[in-house]
Amino acid sequence: MVAVPSAASYAETDGLLARLEAGEQATVAEVVDGDTLLLDDGWQVRLVGIQAPKLPLGRQNFKKWPLADESKSALEALVLDRQVTLAYGGQRVDRHGRRLAHLFLADGTWIQGELLSAGMARVYSFPDNRAVVDEMLTAEGRARREGAGIWGNGWYAIRSPGATVRDIGSFQLVEGRVVGAADVRGTIYLNFGADWRSDFTVKVTKRSRKSFDAGGFDLLALEGRLVRVRGWLDDYNGPMIEATHPEQIEVLDY
Repeated sequence: MVAVPSAASYAETDGLLARLEAGEQATVAEVVDGDTLLLDDGWQVRLVGIQAPKLPLGRQNFKKWPLADESKSALEALVLDRQVTLAYGGQRVDRHGRRLAHLFLADGTWIQGELLSAGMARVYSFPDNRAVVDEMLTAEGRARREGAGIWGNGWYAIRSPGATVRDIGSFQLVEGRVVGAADVRGTIYLNFGADWRSDFTVKVTKRSRKSFDAGGFDLLALEGRLVRVRGWLDDYNGPMIEATHPEQIEVLDY
């Protein structure tokens, strides 16, 4: 059995449900994996804002991620056969027809907070679903500092910019100093090495800049700063993450 701490004891959960849009109540009938479950009303729910270690779930040639079974067990211990309240902070249904929700138990326990605090998931946000990401990052950070769950496994370790080339096609956290920041016809490029043609880069398109600008996030001012960025690594003039919303970039040297 996986031990899971109580997120209800953490200050960041105070009044959290009130900041979201409360939705349906139902009983959890089945846990699919560490961030997906089925309700007794027939709906499938994707726990929004987090990514748990993945199981193959019938996908051919898909290798199970480390601690995927433990993550599923942790979620089962929390919610299986229990009534939950769904709450929303953005887009409610994804393209697969799943509800995108935060889950709460009757005593106010926040399920995303529980899993993040136990190191059984990491923050995985989207531009159309950004509510309470700061609280999720706080919970993740605590677990990471303690080496809990996935954070004690090198497979999930934070990458340095120079080590990202071997991780193309995967979701990663990358930490390093921005060597240069440039505005190229409205698109921002944050370069983490001397050669932008091959070194790790973060890209923010002109369209995505709107959410950064709305929050007063000056991307060009990141030059010289130490940051942590999360997202899917693509291969475009070297390893690249496209950041679509501010919560993907954490400034570390305040």
